[in-house]
Amino acid sequence: MSIELDEGTLGKRAVSGPDLYYASAMPSGGVKAVLGIIHGYADHGARYRHVMGALAEHGIGSIAIDMRGHGRALGPRGFCNRFDEFLDDARELRRLVDERARGRGDTPAPTFLFGHSFGGLVATSSILENPGSFKGLVLSAPFFGLALEVPQVKVVAGKLASRLFPRLGLPSGLMGKDMTHDPAKARAYDADPLVFPKATARWFTETVGAQERALANASRLTLPLYVAFGTADKVASISAAKRIFAAAGSADKTWDAREGLYHEVLNEPSWKDLAETIARWILAHA
Repeated sequence: MSIELDEGTLGKRAVSGPDLYYASAMPSGGVKAVLGIIHGYADHGARYRHVMGALAEHGIGSIAIDMRGHGRALGPRGFCNRFDEFLDDARELRRLVDERARGRGDTPAPTFLFGHSFGGLVATSSILENPGSFKGLVLSAPFFGLALEVPQVKVVAGKLASRLFPRLGLPSGLMGKDMTHDPAKARAYDADPLVFPKATARWFTETVGAQERALANASRLTLPLYVAFGTADKVASISAAKRIFAAAGSADKTWDAREGLYHEVLNEPSWKDLAETIARWILAHA
């Protein structure tokens, strides 16, 4: 199956904000479904091109967006004044997904939303705000908490810095060897000029607040839900994700534990198997 690729800058926005960047992969034949992709923190959409290609082989189109301050989008790296700014970016993705879903036919293709890590928190928060026409939510290693507990003194210091020096960036500690068992992809992560090494103080406190709201409102999440999580994840808390999964009001929900895998389950050597599983899940719910 041939694939139509497209990418570029999204300058015109429904809500004011920095220019974003998008990349899409659409099957040239009939489109069975369209998936919106939200990347993780310090990440960018182009790192999911292999997944987008695999989905297109199943007739699933996809479009990834670089959120503000990430990848090729404009804005200070990894910074936000309010978490809701990322929800504004998710609304722009939703608009692009709907456009691709309408395509050239009279009946729009069903649409789904995917988020990895921090993008999983953004995707979940976006669905809780407004599920719209999405038929399901797919998450990989959603960042609902840190794998390692942050000392209380650092939490207090982070809150203080968020108020006084909101753009202060501290080393995130994220390294390729903690993301995947694939040595080549681990090296590519460390060498990627679009992957930045710091987390800003304001982003941290806004993210913690969003995590708390996601847990408090999880019962309102009623869309079909699929969550994949590596059991050896060193970045995102598997227990925090399980709490939200258990609290979700979805009658149709799947927890897919990937034994021994690290944080980026879709960049592990076995990524193709997971991509195939996700494709089957999407088509079954389309």
